[in-house]
Amino acid sequence: MAADVLLSDGSTVHIRPIQPEDADRIVALHSRFSDRTRYLRYFSPYPRIPARDLARFVTVDHRNREALVASIGDDLIAVGRYDRLGEGAPDAEVAFVVEDAHQGRGLGSILLEHLASAAQGHGITRFVAEVLPQNQTMLRVFSDAGYQISREYADGVVHLTFPIAPTVRSTEVQRRRERRTEAASMARLLSPRSVAVYGVRRDGSGLGAALLRHVIASGFAGPVYPIHPSSATLDGIPAYPSASSAPGPVDLALVATPAAAIGSIVEDAAGGGAHGLVVVSAGFAESGPEGAEIQRALLAAARAHRVRLVGPNALGLANTDPSIALNATVAPHLPERGRVGLFCQSAAMGIAMLAATHERGLGLSTFASVGNRADVSGNDLLQYWRDDPRTDVILLYLETFGNPHKFTRIARETAREKPIVTATAGASTHHPGLDAEASAALFGQSGVIRVQTVTELFDVGELLAYQPLPTGDRVGVVGNAAALVSLASGACEREGLITEAPQRTVATGAPPPDLAGAVQAALADEAVDTVLVTIAPPIPGADVAYEEAVAAVATEAEKPVVAVFVGASRDRSRLRAASVPTFSTVEEAARALGHVVRYAHWRRSPAGTMVEYPDIQFEAARAVVHAHGEVWRLLRAYGVAVLRTIAVDNVQAAQRAARHVGYPVAIKAAGPELRHRLDLGAVRLGIADGRGLRAAFMEIAERFGGDVLVQPMAGPGVACVVEVVDDPAFGPVVGFGLGGIASDLLGDRSWRAAPLTDSDARALVRGPRAAALLQGYRGAPPVDEDALVELLLRVGQLADENPEVKRLSLNPVIAHPMGVTVLHADISYGEAVPRPDTGPRRLS
Repeated sequence: MAADVLLSDGSTVHIRPIQPEDADRIVALHSRFSDRTRYLRYFSPYPRIPARDLARFVTVDHRNREALVASIGDDLIAVGRYDRLGEGAPDAEVAFVVEDAHQGRGLGSILLEHLASAAQGHGITRFVAEVLPQNQTMLRVFSDAGYQISREYADGVVHLTFPIAPTVRSTEVQRRRERRTEAASMARLLSPRSVAVYGVRRDGSGLGAALLRHVIASGFAGPVYPIHPSSATLDGIPAYPSASSAPGPVDLALVATPAAAIGSIVEDAAGGGAHGLVVVSAGFAESGPEGAEIQRALLAAARAHRVRLVGPNALGLANTDPSIALNATVAPHLPERGRVGLFCQSAAMGIAMLAATHERGLGLSTFASVGNRADVSGNDLLQYWRDDPRTDVILLYLETFGNPHKFTRIARETAREKPIVTATAGASTHHPGLDAEASAALFGQSGVIRVQTVTELFDVGELLAYQPLPTGDRVGVVGNAAALVSLASGACEREGLITEAPQRTVATGAPPPDLAGAVQAALADEAVDTVLVTIAPPIPGADVAYEEAVAAVATEAEKPVVAVFVGASRDRSRLRAASVPTFSTVEEAARALGHVVRYAHWRRSPAGTMVEYPDIQFEAARAVVHAHGEVWRLLRAYGVAVLRTIAVDNVQAAQRAARHVGYPVAIKAAGPELRHRLDLGAVRLGIADGRGLRAAFMEIAERFGGDVLVQPMAGPGVACVVEVVDDPAFGPVVGFGLGGIASDLLGDRSWRAAPLTDSDARALVRGPRAAALLQGYRGAPPVDEDALVELLLRVGQLADENPEVKRLSLNPVIAHPMGVTVLHADISYGEAVPRPDTGPRRLS
């Protein structure tokens, strides 16, 4: 239950259960309360805590009575508690109090989240609270939490009652607060007022000296303090034996000392006021078990001293804002100023990527390389960049995914406003439970543009950073060589782009105004959304300034323009000045365009809404789940009917079952792997009478055994499969595909994370490669797509609300023009373990 959490200002605090040993700390905390705070909490002056009350405060059973404390170092700064109103009662009284100096930083809402989570684990479903009317701050904590609150006023006190199960609104509130706190934490790191540097050698060698030079050379706006135990100056700059001895507070500490010596530096930096630590030193988890243990100790020290940790084994941070001008990296130069946020993990890749931005002239707003990612991760930077007014495009080079579910959630929200491009070459997006294609589909659900190489990352990034988003998928190709124009058209078509607009070709040695006119004509064409200009090398000896011609037209264009210069090219500075991305091959250009066009289409598509079905019987469903009950009962509670099935093991029982459900019937071998295998003869359909039933039963029994299922005949339609998998990385995910052995063999499934929006469910239905069979293939009537969408929404809600469900399969589901029929369902239950990206806020 212990956790480190971020407050509203981005600083950290530790939450843990109270212990009897905290008695003296509770007394000290109480002594620091103002008279007003004591009165609002205890409804009386309560100047001191009597010994009997103190013993009760610090002694709880962590079930019927729980108390959580927030601490900074050894000092307690807040206490929250609940007391159950009777043994086994569903209600508990909740209250908390925060030291005056730390009020207004979000501690009340954090304690409420953690207390509610703890109480739910012990069968408490509702909190009650009593608050004085003048305690408006506390009333806002409750009312702003997103719970459905009932309030009454009596005897001078406001009485509040509310269920503590997470709601859509309470989850939204929690995640909004999470975003603000994580963004604030990153802002403190990326915009420090002062910097301290540890590990600077006297002779100017090593990473520490490089860090110092780079911070100074970047023109950092604040003071820089080298920290050295014995030198008075380093590189001509006054040095100090400790951060606390520097003439001003330290915001950010850069560390390049050996791994084993860093523990004491954390304490020293925190003592000087540092809230961030960038460790570029190696020798941690990347070096083996011993280094991993040192890294764990480093993180523990950072958390204990309320310091965010970048690294270790990181390249560092950079901020091109002229008011900051921070190059806190091992790379020698501050990147050019721009509107792209760039993230990577390894220092080596970071150096290469910064060099690539310089070569391409791609400007950055901020940069972060976090190395081993012990604390600060790509998710933190996404939270910051989402609302950063200086960042329009986000580029991520990811080697590992720590919390894929949280990444996809944050990315899905961010990508609606700012494009996110990820290169995951070498990064595993495949986790136990799902194959690689399914994992990739879940990332695609978030709108993230996934590319395979760093070159492609920057190709797409340039296009997004410097050109407007295309409004459609139609490309007009212009060039000075017919063969090259034709090649470009083919490359675009392979990316799913449309090139039906007339190709415009000028002679290879044509004067630049001719090419400019062709580009202008393409831009004016209403059947063109993007213009791709292809330039072949000019005839030897010709001096044709095509770059300037393209740049002049593109500067005034309202549609995206990209250029391909095949072979050697002259200076492209004019094109860069006109923000025209340039490529060396038509394949590179078409690939980048394809990514951007698909992203633009995703962004134009409705985000979707969560659908609530009033007929769902949640309590009945939970009773079935707790008993590991029959799957058809659970599905019925969620409004999903399963066609009645009677299991038999002899002919006479089969005939009785058939008469009971009514002819015509279907009979099937009972084995889950056989009961949809019409191709093997394990299924017989349309049996009209007892004689036919006897013959079919004997044939199935002879081949597959005597256990047989009898069902009424379902109407004709398309066989489908609906699946739920509780993936350890993504949480519950829903899959949809068409039935049949071929679809199983090819893994033709679409996947989305639960809970589903209506857009998610429709995308699932349309996602499989064989989905055309649902729309009326070769004269067949189209199925009821809305009925399939509703089925998936209900199943998605079931998966989201019942963590004990590990696997669920509806196979087959017959989709037909008038609805859907679920023929069979199977379920696997397990222990309800905490899911990724759920529960109260905490640092990982």
